[in-house]
Amino acid sequence: MYGAQLIEALRRREPSLEFFGVGGERMRAAGCDTVVDARDLSVVGITEILSHLPKIYSLFHKLIAEADQRKPDLAVVIDSPAFNWRVAREMKKRGIPVVYYVAPQFWAWRQGRVRLLRKYVDQELVIFPFEEKFYRDHGVDATFVGHPLADLPQPTISRSDYARQFDLDATRYWITLMPGSRLKEVRMNLPTILESVCQLGSGHEYLLPVAPTLDRETLRNLIEQTHAGGPPITLVPESLPALAHSRAGIIASGTATVEAAMMGTPFVMVYRVSSLTYFLGKPRIKVPYFAMVNLIVGEQVVPELVQRDFTAVNVVAHLQQILPEGSARTRMVEGLTSVRNKLNAPDGKDRALAPHAADRAAEIIFFFLRDGHGEKALN
Repeated sequence: MYGAQLIEALRRREPSLEFFGVGGERMRAAGCDTVVDARDLSVVGITEILSHLPKIYSLFHKLIAEADQRKPDLAVVIDSPAFNWRVAREMKKRGIPVVYYVAPQFWAWRQGRVRLLRKYVDQELVIFPFEEKFYRDHGVDATFVGHPLADLPQPTISRSDYARQFDLDATRYWITLMPGSRLKEVRMNLPTILESVCQLGSGHEYLLPVAPTLDRETLRNLIEQTHAGGPPITLVPESLPALAHSRAGIIASGTATVEAAMMGTPFVMVYRVSSLTYFLGKPRIKVPYFAMVNLIVGEQVVPELVQRDFTAVNVVAHLQQILPEGSARTRMVEGLTSVRNKLNAPDGKDRALAPHAADRAAEIIFFFLRDGHGEKALN
Protein backbone atom coordinates (compact mmCIF):
# COMPACT_ATOMS: atom_id res chain seq x y z
CA MET A 1 0.00 0.00 0.00
CA TYR A 2 2.70 2.47 1.01
CA GLY A 3 4.85 1.61 -2.00
CA ALA A 4 1.94 2.14 -4.38
CA GLN A 5 1.11 5.51 -2.80
CA LEU A 6 4.74 6.58 -3.13
CA ILE A 7 5.03 5.48 -6.78
CA GLU A 8 1.88 7.41 -7.65
CA ALA A 9 3.18 10.51 -5.86
CA LEU A 10 6.53 10.30 -7.65
CA ARG A 11 4.90 9.74 -11.02
CA ARG A 12 2.77 12.83 -10.56
CA ARG A 13 6.02 14.77 -10.49
CA GLU A 14 7.84 12.86 -13.20
CA PRO A 15 5.81 10.43 -15.35
CA SER A 16 8.94 8.96 -16.97
CA LEU A 17 10.24 7.41 -13.75
CA GLU A 18 10.72 3.63 -13.81
CA PHE A 19 10.28 1.37 -10.79
CA PHE A 20 11.24 -2.22 -10.09
CA GLY A 21 11.83 -4.37 -7.04
CA VAL A 22 9.77 -6.06 -4.32
CA GLY A 23 6.02 -5.54 -4.21
CA GLY A 24 2.51 -6.89 -4.53
CA GLU A 25 -0.66 -6.26 -6.49
CA ARG A 26 -1.01 -2.60 -5.55
CA MET A 27 2.54 -1.73 -6.54
CA ARG A 28 2.16 -3.62 -9.81
CA ALA A 29 -1.01 -1.66 -10.52
CA ALA A 30 0.91 1.56 -9.80
CA GLY A 31 3.54 0.63 -12.39
CA CYS A 32 6.24 -1.25 -10.49
CA ASP A 33 7.92 -4.22 -12.15
CA THR A 34 7.86 -6.60 -9.17
CA VAL A 35 10.77 -8.96 -9.77
CA VAL A 36 10.12 -10.36 -6.27
CA ASP A 37 6.57 -10.83 -4.95
CA ALA A 38 6.18 -9.47 -1.42
CA ARG A 39 4.02 -12.46 -0.44
CA ASP A 40 7.08 -14.71 -0.74
CA LEU A 41 8.75 -12.69 2.04
CA SER A 42 5.74 -12.63 4.38
CA VAL A 43 7.07 -14.48 7.42
CA VAL A 44 6.57 -13.44 11.05
CA GLY A 45 8.42 -14.56 14.17
CA ILE A 46 11.98 -15.39 15.20
CA THR A 47 11.79 -19.16 15.02
CA GLU A 48 9.27 -19.22 12.15
CA ILE A 49 11.66 -17.55 9.73
CA LEU A 50 14.30 -20.29 9.94
CA SER A 51 12.63 -22.71 7.54
CA HIS A 52 12.13 -19.89 5.01
CA LEU A 53 15.71 -18.63 4.97
CA PRO A 54 16.88 -20.51 1.83
CA LYS A 55 13.99 -19.13 -0.21
CA ILE A 56 14.42 -15.62 1.19
CA TYR A 57 18.15 -15.57 0.42
CA SER A 58 17.42 -16.79 -3.10
CA LEU A 59 14.95 -13.96 -3.66
CA PHE A 60 17.41 -11.48 -2.14
CA HIS A 61 20.13 -12.50 -4.61
CA LYS A 62 17.61 -12.35 -7.46
CA LEU A 63 16.77 -8.75 -6.52
CA ILE A 64 20.42 -7.70 -6.26
CA ALA A 65 21.23 -9.35 -9.60
CA GLU A 66 18.35 -7.41 -11.18
CA ALA A 67 19.72 -4.19 -9.68
CA ASP A 68 23.17 -4.95 -11.10
CA GLN A 69 21.61 -5.36 -14.52
CA ARG A 70 19.35 -2.30 -14.43
CA LYS A 71 21.69 -0.01 -12.44
CA PRO A 72 19.07 2.08 -10.59
CA ASP A 73 19.82 5.66 -9.63
CA LEU A 74 18.11 5.47 -6.26
CA ALA A 75 16.95 2.74 -3.88
CA VAL A 76 13.83 3.22 -1.75
CA VAL A 77 13.45 0.48 0.85
CA ILE A 78 10.15 0.17 2.71
CA ASP A 79 9.79 -1.40 6.18
CA SER A 80 10.86 -5.11 6.39
CA PRO A 81 14.19 -4.38 8.14
CA ALA A 82 15.62 -7.91 8.24
CA PHE A 83 15.52 -7.97 4.45
CA ASN A 84 15.94 -4.31 3.59
CA TRP A 85 19.03 -3.37 5.58
CA ARG A 86 20.82 -6.00 3.50
CA VAL A 87 19.41 -4.48 0.34
CA ALA A 88 20.56 -1.06 1.55
CA ARG A 89 24.05 -2.42 2.23
CA GLU A 90 24.37 -3.84 -1.27
CA MET A 91 23.10 -0.63 -2.85
CA LYS A 92 25.57 1.49 -0.88
CA LYS A 93 28.41 -0.79 -2.00
CA ARG A 94 27.41 0.09 -5.55
CA GLY A 95 27.28 3.83 -4.88
CA ILE A 96 23.48 4.01 -5.06
CA PRO A 97 21.86 6.39 -2.54
CA VAL A 98 19.31 4.81 -0.23
CA VAL A 99 16.12 6.29 1.23
CA TYR A 100 14.33 4.29 3.94
CA TYR A 101 10.56 4.87 3.97
CA VAL A 102 8.63 3.49 6.97
CA ALA A 103 11.59 3.09 9.28
CA PRO A 104 12.42 -0.11 11.16
CA GLN A 105 11.04 -0.16 14.68
CA PHE A 106 14.50 -0.37 16.25
CA TRP A 107 13.22 1.89 19.04
CA ALA A 108 11.08 -1.05 20.18
CA TRP A 109 13.85 -3.64 20.31
CA ARG A 110 17.37 -4.29 19.00
CA GLN A 111 18.27 -0.61 19.32
CA GLY A 112 21.91 -1.43 18.59
CA ARG A 113 20.92 -2.03 14.99
CA VAL A 114 20.48 1.71 14.45
CA ARG A 115 24.17 1.66 13.45
CA LEU A 116 23.13 -0.17 10.27
CA LEU A 117 20.98 2.79 9.25
CA ARG A 118 23.78 5.26 9.97
CA LYS A 119 26.07 3.22 7.76
CA TYR A 120 23.86 2.32 4.81
CA VAL A 121 20.96 4.81 4.63
CA ASP A 122 21.21 8.39 3.34
CA GLN A 123 17.76 9.56 4.44
CA GLU A 124 15.14 8.03 6.71
CA LEU A 125 11.48 8.96 6.32
CA VAL A 126 9.55 8.07 9.47
CA ILE A 127 5.79 7.79 9.87
CA PHE A 128 5.40 8.10 13.64
CA PRO A 129 6.08 11.44 15.34
CA PHE A 130 8.27 10.07 18.17
CA GLU A 131 10.59 8.29 15.69
CA GLU A 132 12.21 11.45 14.33
CA LYS A 133 13.77 12.40 17.67
CA PHE A 134 14.81 8.82 18.44
CA TYR A 135 16.67 8.38 15.18
CA ARG A 136 18.19 11.86 15.17
CA ASP A 137 19.45 11.29 18.72
CA HIS A 138 21.14 8.15 17.34
CA GLY A 139 22.84 10.01 14.50
CA VAL A 140 20.44 9.12 11.67
CA ASP A 141 19.13 11.79 9.27
CA ALA A 142 15.41 11.25 9.87
CA THR A 143 12.35 13.28 8.89
CA PHE A 144 8.77 12.76 10.05
CA VAL A 145 6.54 12.90 6.96
CA GLY A 146 3.27 11.87 8.60
CA HIS A 147 1.58 8.49 8.49
CA PRO A 148 0.41 7.25 5.05
CA LEU A 149 -2.94 6.31 6.60
CA ALA A 150 -3.51 9.61 8.43
CA ASP A 151 -5.47 11.16 5.57
CA LEU A 152 -7.63 8.16 4.78
CA PRO A 153 -11.09 9.38 3.84
CA GLN A 154 -14.18 7.69 5.17
CA PRO A 155 -15.51 5.17 2.63
CA THR A 156 -18.19 6.61 0.38
CA ILE A 157 -20.47 3.56 0.41
CA SER A 158 -23.36 3.93 2.84
CA ARG A 159 -24.07 1.42 5.56
CA SER A 160 -27.33 0.40 3.91
CA ASP A 161 -25.68 -0.12 0.51
CA TYR A 162 -22.86 -2.07 2.12
CA ALA A 163 -25.40 -4.23 3.94
CA ARG A 164 -27.21 -4.99 0.68
CA GLN A 165 -23.96 -5.76 -1.11
CA PHE A 166 -22.87 -8.37 1.44
CA ASP A 167 -26.31 -9.50 2.67
CA LEU A 168 -25.84 -8.09 6.18
CA ASP A 169 -28.44 -7.07 8.73
CA ALA A 170 -28.06 -3.30 9.08
CA THR A 171 -30.02 -3.28 12.35
CA ARG A 172 -27.38 -5.33 14.20
CA TYR A 173 -23.97 -4.34 15.51
CA TRP A 174 -21.17 -5.30 13.10
CA ILE A 175 -17.82 -6.51 14.39
CA THR A 176 -14.75 -6.58 12.15
CA LEU A 177 -12.28 -9.42 12.63
CA MET A 178 -8.68 -8.87 11.46
CA PRO A 179 -6.42 -11.80 12.44
CA GLY A 180 -3.35 -10.60 10.52
CA SER A 181 -1.98 -10.29 7.00
CA ARG A 182 0.33 -13.33 7.02
CA LEU A 183 -0.87 -16.92 6.99
CA LYS A 184 1.24 -17.79 10.06
CA GLU A 185 -0.35 -14.91 11.99
CA VAL A 186 -3.82 -15.98 10.94
CA ARG A 187 -3.23 -19.56 12.06
CA MET A 188 -2.10 -18.29 15.48
CA ASN A 189 -4.80 -15.64 15.99
CA LEU A 190 -7.92 -16.76 14.13
CA PRO A 191 -9.00 -19.76 16.27
CA THR A 192 -9.30 -17.67 19.46
CA ILE A 193 -11.01 -14.87 17.55
CA LEU A 194 -13.57 -17.36 16.24
CA GLU A 195 -14.02 -18.76 19.74
CA SER A 196 -14.78 -15.20 20.86
CA VAL A 197 -17.37 -14.92 18.08
CA CYS A 198 -19.08 -18.10 19.34
CA GLN A 199 -19.26 -16.64 22.84
CA LEU A 200 -20.63 -13.32 21.58
CA GLY A 201 -23.33 -15.20 19.70
CA SER A 202 -25.39 -14.75 16.56
CA GLY A 203 -26.89 -11.40 17.55
CA HIS A 204 -24.12 -9.54 15.65
CA GLU A 205 -22.74 -9.54 12.12
CA TYR A 206 -19.07 -10.56 11.76
CA LEU A 207 -16.96 -9.20 8.91
CA LEU A 208 -13.51 -10.52 8.02
CA PRO A 209 -11.60 -8.45 5.42
CA VAL A 210 -9.31 -10.62 3.28
CA ALA A 211 -5.81 -9.11 3.29
CA PRO A 212 -4.16 -8.87 -0.17
CA THR A 213 -1.41 -11.21 1.08
CA LEU A 214 -3.91 -13.98 1.86
CA ASP A 215 -5.76 -16.45 -0.33
CA ARG A 216 -9.52 -16.25 0.08
CA GLU A 217 -10.12 -19.99 -0.23
CA THR A 218 -7.38 -20.81 2.28
CA LEU A 219 -8.97 -18.41 4.72
CA ARG A 220 -12.43 -19.86 4.13
CA ASN A 221 -11.07 -23.38 4.75
CA LEU A 222 -9.47 -22.28 8.02
CA ILE A 223 -12.78 -20.86 9.18
CA GLU A 224 -14.66 -24.02 8.26
CA GLN A 225 -12.14 -26.19 10.11
CA THR A 226 -12.36 -24.27 13.39
CA HIS A 227 -15.79 -22.62 13.31
CA ALA A 228 -18.26 -25.31 12.26
CA GLY A 229 -21.71 -24.39 13.56
CA GLY A 230 -20.65 -20.94 14.77
CA PRO A 231 -22.21 -17.60 13.79
CA PRO A 232 -21.67 -16.79 10.08
CA ILE A 233 -18.46 -14.96 9.09
CA THR A 234 -18.74 -12.69 6.04
CA LEU A 235 -15.54 -12.37 4.02
CA VAL A 236 -15.18 -8.91 2.46
CA PRO A 237 -12.51 -7.58 0.09
CA GLU A 238 -11.51 -4.37 1.86
CA SER A 239 -10.86 -3.46 5.47
CA LEU A 240 -11.75 0.25 5.55
CA PRO A 241 -15.47 0.06 4.69
CA ALA A 242 -15.86 -2.86 7.10
CA LEU A 243 -14.16 -0.94 9.89
CA ALA A 244 -15.96 2.31 9.16
CA HIS A 245 -19.39 0.66 9.44
CA SER A 246 -18.55 -1.65 12.35
CA ARG A 247 -19.40 -1.00 15.96
CA ALA A 248 -16.13 -2.56 17.13
CA GLY A 249 -13.27 -4.79 16.04
CA ILE A 250 -10.99 -7.62 17.13
CA ILE A 251 -7.72 -6.58 15.54
CA ALA A 252 -4.33 -8.27 15.44
CA SER A 253 -1.39 -6.01 16.31
CA GLY A 254 -0.01 -4.21 13.28
CA THR A 255 -1.03 -1.69 10.65
CA ALA A 256 -4.66 -2.79 10.95
CA THR A 257 -4.81 -1.13 14.38
CA VAL A 258 -3.91 2.19 12.76
CA GLU A 259 -6.56 1.64 10.10
CA ALA A 260 -9.13 1.09 12.83
CA ALA A 261 -8.02 4.29 14.56
CA MET A 262 -8.33 6.24 11.30
CA MET A 263 -11.89 4.97 10.90
CA GLY A 264 -12.66 5.79 14.56
CA THR A 265 -13.65 2.19 15.30
CA PRO A 266 -13.15 1.00 18.90
CA PHE A 267 -11.38 -2.36 19.07
CA VAL A 268 -9.55 -4.92 21.16
CA MET A 269 -5.95 -5.60 20.12
CA VAL A 270 -4.91 -9.26 20.13
CA TYR A 271 -1.77 -11.16 19.18
CA ARG A 272 -0.08 -14.50 19.61
CA VAL A 273 3.22 -15.96 18.37
CA SER A 274 4.87 -19.28 19.09
CA SER A 275 5.93 -19.83 22.70
CA LEU A 276 9.60 -19.91 21.73
CA THR A 277 9.38 -16.69 19.71
CA TYR A 278 7.67 -14.95 22.64
CA PHE A 279 10.22 -16.31 25.11
CA LEU A 280 13.11 -15.08 22.97
CA GLY A 281 11.56 -11.74 22.03
CA LYS A 282 9.83 -10.47 25.17
CA PRO A 283 13.01 -9.61 27.17
CA ARG A 284 14.25 -7.50 24.24
CA ILE A 285 11.17 -5.27 24.00
CA LYS A 286 12.07 -1.70 24.99
CA VAL A 287 8.62 -0.08 24.89
CA PRO A 288 5.70 -0.19 27.36
CA TYR A 289 2.98 -1.16 24.85
CA PHE A 290 2.45 -3.56 21.97
CA ALA A 291 -0.37 -1.71 20.19
CA MET A 292 0.83 1.04 17.88
CA VAL A 293 -2.08 3.31 18.82
CA ASN A 294 -1.07 3.09 22.49
CA LEU A 295 2.57 3.89 21.66
CA ILE A 296 1.55 6.93 19.62
CA VAL A 297 -0.33 8.62 22.46
CA GLY A 298 1.81 7.18 25.27
CA GLU A 299 -1.06 5.59 27.18
CA GLN A 300 -3.38 2.61 26.91
CA VAL A 301 -6.19 3.64 24.60
CA VAL A 302 -7.11 0.09 23.58
CA PRO A 303 -6.72 -3.12 25.60
CA GLU A 304 -3.81 -5.39 24.65
CA LEU A 305 -4.42 -9.12 24.84
CA VAL A 306 -1.13 -10.81 24.03
CA GLN A 307 -0.10 -14.45 24.30
CA ARG A 308 -1.67 -15.98 27.46
CA ASP A 309 -3.92 -12.96 27.99
CA PHE A 310 -5.40 -13.54 24.54
CA THR A 311 -8.39 -15.70 25.44
CA ALA A 312 -11.95 -15.65 24.20
CA VAL A 313 -13.20 -14.81 27.70
CA ASN A 314 -10.96 -11.72 27.85
CA VAL A 315 -11.83 -10.60 24.32
CA VAL A 316 -15.56 -10.83 25.00
CA ALA A 317 -15.26 -9.06 28.35
CA HIS A 318 -13.53 -6.06 26.74
CA LEU A 319 -15.91 -5.98 23.77
CA GLN A 320 -18.91 -5.92 26.06
CA GLN A 321 -17.52 -2.74 27.61
CA ILE A 322 -17.15 -0.87 24.32
CA LEU A 323 -20.09 -2.12 22.27
CA PRO A 324 -22.79 -0.18 24.17
CA GLU A 325 -22.76 3.57 24.65
CA GLY A 326 -21.01 4.50 27.88
CA SER A 327 -17.87 5.92 29.43
CA ALA A 328 -15.57 3.08 28.23
CA ARG A 329 -16.58 3.55 24.61
CA THR A 330 -16.42 7.34 24.85
CA ARG A 331 -12.88 7.25 26.29
CA MET A 332 -11.68 4.93 23.56
CA VAL A 333 -13.22 7.01 20.76
CA GLU A 334 -11.57 10.13 22.21
CA GLY A 335 -8.25 8.29 22.41
CA LEU A 336 -8.49 7.18 18.79
CA THR A 337 -9.19 10.76 17.78
CA SER A 338 -5.97 11.76 19.54
CA VAL A 339 -4.12 9.08 17.56
CA ARG A 340 -5.41 10.50 14.28
CA ASN A 341 -4.35 14.01 15.25
CA LYS A 342 -0.83 12.92 16.19
CA LEU A 343 -0.31 11.01 12.95
CA ASN A 344 -0.91 14.04 10.78
CA ALA A 345 2.16 15.74 9.36
CA PRO A 346 3.68 18.82 11.00
CA ASP A 347 1.74 22.00 10.35
CA GLY A 348 3.14 24.69 8.12
CA LYS A 349 4.33 25.33 4.59
CA ASP A 350 5.45 21.76 3.81
CA ARG A 351 2.05 20.36 4.63
CA ALA A 352 0.29 22.95 2.50
CA LEU A 353 2.45 22.01 -0.51
CA ALA A 354 2.32 18.26 0.05
CA PRO A 355 -0.69 17.30 2.17
CA HIS A 356 -0.22 13.52 2.07
CA ALA A 357 2.65 11.56 3.65
CA ALA A 358 3.50 9.97 0.30
CA ASP A 359 3.69 13.40 -1.33
CA ARG A 360 6.02 14.68 1.39
CA ALA A 361 8.14 11.54 1.03
CA ALA A 362 8.20 12.05 -2.74
CA GLU A 363 9.45 15.64 -2.33
CA ILE A 364 12.41 14.44 -0.26
CA ILE A 365 13.14 11.53 -2.60
CA PHE A 366 13.17 13.93 -5.53
CA PHE A 367 15.97 15.80 -3.79
CA PHE A 368 18.17 12.77 -4.39
CA LEU A 369 16.96 12.31 -7.97
CA ARG A 370 17.53 15.98 -8.82
CA ASP A 371 20.99 15.78 -7.32
CA GLY A 372 22.29 14.12 -10.46
CA HIS A 373 20.73 10.74 -9.94
CA GLY A 374 18.76 9.97 -13.09
CA GLU A 375 15.32 8.48 -13.61
CA LYS A 376 15.08 4.96 -12.14
CA ALA A 377 14.18 3.92 -8.64
CA LEU A 378 14.39 0.56 -6.92
CA ASN A 379 11.61 -0.14 -4.40
